[in-house]
Amino acid sequence: MPEANTRQFVEIQEIRNDVLILKDGSLRQIIKVGSTNFELKSQDEQLAVLQNFRNFLNSLDFSVEIMIMSRKLNINKYLAFINESAENQQNELLRIQTVDYSKFVQELTQLANIMAKDFFLAIPFYISPKVSKGIGETFKSVFKPSTVVKEMKPEDFESYRIQLSQRVNLVFENVAGMGLAPKPMEQDGLINLYYRLYNPEAIEGIKTQ
Repeated sequence: MPEANTRQFVEIQEIRNDVLILKDGSLRQIIKVGSTNFELKSQDEQLAVLQNFRNFLNSLDFSVEIMIMSRKLNINKYLAFINESAENQQNELLRIQTVDYSKFVQELTQLANIMAKDFFLAIPFYISPKVSKGIGETFKSVFKPSTVVKEMKPEDFESYRIQLSQRVNLVFENVAGMGLAPKPMEQDGLINLYYRLYNPEAIEGIKTQ
């Protein structure tokens, strides 16, 4: 069965209390990060952003993963709204301007791919010391959850989650200090996020929170 075979390659075993539990027994928490237009900032503001980012990296004693999701923006619904507004417009001059604007947007999207980008930080927590695996062990771990996952008791998970939260809070404070509006991902948002990652051809409109 193709679907079952595909699921075997997904490294996530489950999502519990907004925390990803991977098949190798490690935990992840995801933070969605806002963006800023670096080019529009003054030189002093740019230097401040770079300084804050350097301080953020230096404050970490654990690894973090920076993820960028880039996809072509689907503006069909927006164009439909503009065209409907033009049809319902009583003022002839405004109707003509609205139609011209709709044509302009369509031509612009044909000339260049307009991309939507989302930014995320993944904060890890390893229950046991991370050790390098051979190719065979890594391949097996994708198909079969580790015994750590199967034997993880609720009280153990809560202890690990608290330790992970301490890391998340540190990252959260530093990112907020750079003016990037961080937001922890909750369960529904995580499901939508990873659905989009594993199904890039999925219909646009699924949102991450």
